[in-house]
Amino acid sequence: MNRAEHSSPLSPFASAKAKILLLGPSGPHFADFVNQGRSLNLEHVSPAFLVQQEISRRTPHGQQAAQALTRGSAVPDQLHLAVMRKWFWARKPDAGFLLEGFPATLLQALVFDEWLEARGETLTAGFAADPLSADPVITHYRTQGLLRGDLTAAA
Repeated sequence: MNRAEHSSPLSPFASAKAKILLLGPSGPHFADFVNQGRSLNLEHVSPAFLVQQEISRRTPHGQQAAQALTRGSAVPDQLHLAVMRKWFWARKPDAGFLLEGFPATLLQALVFDEWLEARGETLTAGFAADPLSADPVITHYRTQGLLRGDLTAAA
């Protein structure tokens, strides 16, 4: 193992089957994790990217998302869940991932937990920019013992 791999915050989870959450809003603070995840062959998944793909393909979900964005509204929870459900159930169960920006609400976290349980999968770890935040999603995963540290300190 080289020095860069050893110092990586993802090193303890160095497996192509790792299932890791990057909690909080998407942004450049995730860049190091995403690059390290790629070196481990983890699929980098972002609901924003998947929604953009749906919009580009002009699917029904994409049309709904485009309408919301045109109105200046956020993409509704149910639409994010529909797009993420499509991704989740299409992937191989033993494939690892680096999931950025999802779940973003407690409802999404609870539904995502149900999907994992239905497939007999478990999350490996979660990282957050502020692991002590009172954000309900961060609190939910902190209570489950999945938060592994501060993104800004680890990256």
